[in-house]
Amino acid sequence: MTTPALLPLSGRRIPPLNLGPPSFPHHRATLRLSEKFILLLILSAFITLCFGAFFFLPDSSKHKRFDLGLEDVLIPHVDAGKGAKNPGVFLIHGPDEHRHREEEERLRNKIRADHEKALEEAKEKLKKSREEIRAEIQTEKNKVVQEMKTKEKKPLPPVPIPNLIGTHGGDPGDNDLREKREKIKEMMKHAWDNYRTYGWGHNELRPIARKGHSTNIFGSSQMGATIVDALDTLYIMGLHDEFRDGQKWIENNLDFSVNSEVSVFEVNIRFIGGLLAAYYLSGEEIFKIKAVQLAEKLLPAFNTPTGIPWAMVNLKSGVGRNWGWASAGSSILAEFGTLHMEFVHLSYLTGDPVYYKKVMHIRKLLQRMDRPNGLYPNYLNPRTGRWGQYHTSVGGLGDSFYEYLLKAWLMSDKTDHEARKMYDDAIEAIEKHLIRKSRGGLTFIGEWKNGHLEKKMGHLACFAGGMFVLGADGSRMDKAGHYLELGAEIARTCHESYDRTALKLGPESFKFDGAVEAVAVRQAEKYYILRPEVIETYWYLWRFTHDPRYREWGWEAALAIEKYCRVSSGFSGVKDVYSSTPTHDDVQQSFFLAETLKYLYLLFSSDDLLPLDHWVFNTEAHPLPVLHLANTTLSRNPAVR
Repeated sequence: MTTPALLPLSGRRIPPLNLGPPSFPHHRATLRLSEKFILLLILSAFITLCFGAFFFLPDSSKHKRFDLGLEDVLIPHVDAGKGAKNPGVFLIHGPDEHRHREEEERLRNKIRADHEKALEEAKEKLKKSREEIRAEIQTEKNKVVQEMKTKEKKPLPPVPIPNLIGTHGGDPGDNDLREKREKIKEMMKHAWDNYRTYGWGHNELRPIARKGHSTNIFGSSQMGATIVDALDTLYIMGLHDEFRDGQKWIENNLDFSVNSEVSVFEVNIRFIGGLLAAYYLSGEEIFKIKAVQLAEKLLPAFNTPTGIPWAMVNLKSGVGRNWGWASAGSSILAEFGTLHMEFVHLSYLTGDPVYYKKVMHIRKLLQRMDRPNGLYPNYLNPRTGRWGQYHTSVGGLGDSFYEYLLKAWLMSDKTDHEARKMYDDAIEAIEKHLIRKSRGGLTFIGEWKNGHLEKKMGHLACFAGGMFVLGADGSRMDKAGHYLELGAEIARTCHESYDRTALKLGPESFKFDGAVEAVAVRQAEKYYILRPEVIETYWYLWRFTHDPRYREWGWEAALAIEKYCRVSSGFSGVKDVYSSTPTHDDVQQSFFLAETLKYLYLLFSSDDLLPLDHWVFNTEAHPLPVLHLANTTLSRNPAVR
């Protein structure tokens, strides 16, 4: 849920290779490929010849070594991986010089034979026609493709699914609430049907231009982000025909073997989270298989000196890098700290502990680090393991890190006490240094920048009201009531940020400076891009308090979205929530279907739909089941033993 200012990205966040049989449509391309193949063979033969000649030259150093006349020559062994001398040694015995010379002679003979064989193969290749060489290349390519397909179809180990409760239903019983819920469902269908018509297979939709849309978080490929993100919302709303259409596209078209650089964080929460949720809800194996395939593509991002992953990774090459704007090449707290839920489930479903180990390594590293005022800065350098700029926020760049500490504890059936302690410690520091009350009595969460509290709160930080309520049970010193009240105060502040606009939709961020409270000042902060965080907090407050005001506030937001964001071919964000005649940004974000509409639908459903003692929602609102450690189902999985 962390967003760089320049990127209009999802929730709490930082704002193709064809594997089928290749064709040869152009003669010139075919000729180029054949010539390169032949040149490669000749070059390899030439290199072999040169190496062999070099080997046969007299090596004075070798003669000197054996002429030293020493009974024993000790050569210390250096472990290149550790860069330190190993106390063990290689022992070379002087009297065994004859044996070593025989060994060298055998090696010379082997090189000579390999060299002659390579030359013969090159000669044979040169005798073949272009068509024969092309056929051989085609055969080798088909072989590689077949091997890759075989690997992809390799079945995962059977893992018993946890007892899943509340995947259907949720009828509120009241006619008024039922009508509101049906209206949200109709909005979802409008968003989906128009994406289906105008943006199918693209990552997102431009509803006014009526064409596909994408941002750099998804790379250069059409990965169908909206399809994957929307699946579980379609399922719980009972839109099963639409769900099956999405499933068919994923089976036939979702390919991760593409030369595309993607955001590790965004792909994890939207794609892996969405696929895992769809698997648990529907039981369809394809979703689990695709989630694991994608997770394997993300693992190279962790190949850093500290194990803190890069922000971006190329799905084909595995090369990673960080955002250029992020504090001297740092990784971002909310990004590398928002992997735990999905990666634990990956280890559970595959029996492979590698995913679990990656996220636990991150946790252990963070526990060892000093934290200024107990706060976690938003930037950490993956090369040096040092904090970057001292900037702490519960909004963009930091937010979902704290969320996942709490949810790691909840997802473990409240047995991951280490995660709960880290959450409690962090929240106490946040309350002490970041949370303030305005002159008008509004509680807000500011941002700490180099020893100074900036009195500004982002829309992204509005999720925290729900987080405080969700974490109230189990809090230290019996402070459950305090955190319920704090969550309610944050919800009220965020509602005010909506209520004080012309459109009754909240701005991207708002200030508390003198007479200005809960209002955006800069033009660049006045936009609304269909974000879910305020409605998310309303839903959590409703679930825990059943105070009717949260349904009233949620309905106000739904009507405003319907009135000002709905266009003939979908839904669009608006550029200025203070203007009574708003201009649309022409983007239907994937998280609108994954989060905003899902939370609205749940707000007007009964509590038996996805009950919170059985399900934990990832930061993209994808529900994952609680893994009850006492359950024998889980204890049979080798990944968690």
